[in-house]
Amino acid sequence: MKSKVITLYLIFFCVSHTQSQDLTSKLYGSYDTYKEKELDKRRIKHRDLQPLLAQYEANPLFGITKVGESIEGRDLDLISIGTGNTHVLLWSQMHGDEPTATQAIFDIFKFLESDDFKEEKKEILSNLTLHFLPMLNPDGAERYQRRNLLGVDINRDALRLQSPESKVLKRVRDSLQADFGFNLHDQSTYYNAERTEKPATISYLAPAYNYEKDINESRGDAMKIIVYMNNIIQKYALGQVGRYNDDFEPRAFGDNIQKWGTSTILIESGGYANDIEKQEIRKLNYVSILSAIYTIAKGNYKDIPIEAYGEIPENDRKLFDLKITNLTYNLLGTDYILDLGINRLEVDKQGNTDFWYSSRVIDQGDLSTYYGYETLDANGLSIKQGKVYPKTLATISDVKQLDLMQLLREGYTYLRLEKIPLAMLESPIPLNLVGSTYELPKLQLQVGINPTFLIEKNGKPVYVVINGFLFDLSTGKGSFKNAMIYR
Repeated sequence: MKSKVITLYLIFFCVSHTQSQDLTSKLYGSYDTYKEKELDKRRIKHRDLQPLLAQYEANPLFGITKVGESIEGRDLDLISIGTGNTHVLLWSQMHGDEPTATQAIFDIFKFLESDDFKEEKKEILSNLTLHFLPMLNPDGAERYQRRNLLGVDINRDALRLQSPESKVLKRVRDSLQADFGFNLHDQSTYYNAERTEKPATISYLAPAYNYEKDINESRGDAMKIIVYMNNIIQKYALGQVGRYNDDFEPRAFGDNIQKWGTSTILIESGGYANDIEKQEIRKLNYVSILSAIYTIAKGNYKDIPIEAYGEIPENDRKLFDLKITNLTYNLLGTDYILDLGINRLEVDKQGNTDFWYSSRVIDQGDLSTYYGYETLDANGLSIKQGKVYPKTLATISDVKQLDLMQLLREGYTYLRLEKIPLAMLESPIPLNLVGSTYELPKLQLQVGINPTFLIEKNGKPVYVVINGFLFDLSTGKGSFKNAMIYR
């Protein structure tokens, strides 16, 4: 049955969507033309959007309406474009630390105001009216935190409506009687497509509107559009799409907006290898959302077999930044074989516009059912504690005199400074910095420790892990952002 569903869908897609496929390829290939260069980092703020909104306010294509304020008094603006009778509402960043789709929305604005793709845009804007709430939780975005200033998860406030931001979303949805809704989020980069090592770069959900998970026409349309978008993403991130569990959550906006009659599509932006700022995922949002809007405008999503929705793998959460397998660990004279799962956890700097990493061992033992963005098979290799370099340096500038990779090869993982400036939060070099009186504790592998150690073969270091970053000592290669400071 599964193969029949897939075959039917592929036949349908190839025959009926050649034009849409062409559009998708063109959107992907021309993306840099429309990328909003002013929003090139994840930790965007409400103030970053204001000059951009001022530009669109001066453009007669766009209508910008203040529809409310956040708790701290930041404007919540609705941006509308198009003249069609079908209303599509897209809202982003109801969680303040989930900005990927917000950036993509401003890329979409640049596309819509351009002189290119005239026929496609005519199809969209004459059949649809698009409405965007690009940053629903600006107070959370200011602090790069999930919840709003009240400490409320806006996405669990659809019934009580305690937060002004929640009231705005409900009022806008009701006033528009939106036909389609796109609920745009970020998810953890540690989600994977079920039973695969591939990250769930994009995950979808057509939320249930009741505990029975019934499928009416509205929810069915959302499923069909998700199948359409999945096919697009597969072209650029093969196997990297997940599907959220659809258990009904009576407090959630997505579930309720579906219940209120808007065909609702949840999009979650996850992880993509070597894409720390999620710029490739932003591009995939841009392409897939615009393509979905186009198929809504044309109405050809209606013929997509709904059964294909169930073929999308479910979301799982079994990814680590670094997975080390079959590592020999000697404890109290006995050798044990362990797998290690290591994640690089972000710590925001003051102002919440940048971050540094404080990595941790998240799990250890048999991790054979887990995966890593980066994996090292340490079969025949043993873990050993690194050493503190015997000379104490006066300042960090003295480090320039040292061959750091050679120090790592000699087994040094810590460098002592006479005085570490209080303003320094992280080590900019691939060795942890320690104060003049710091005593290195004995390495004991356990969940929660910072992963800094040597990996040896026959007593000689062949790899080193510094704050969760792996270096191959034979080549000197390894990705790196920062090491730790211990005063």
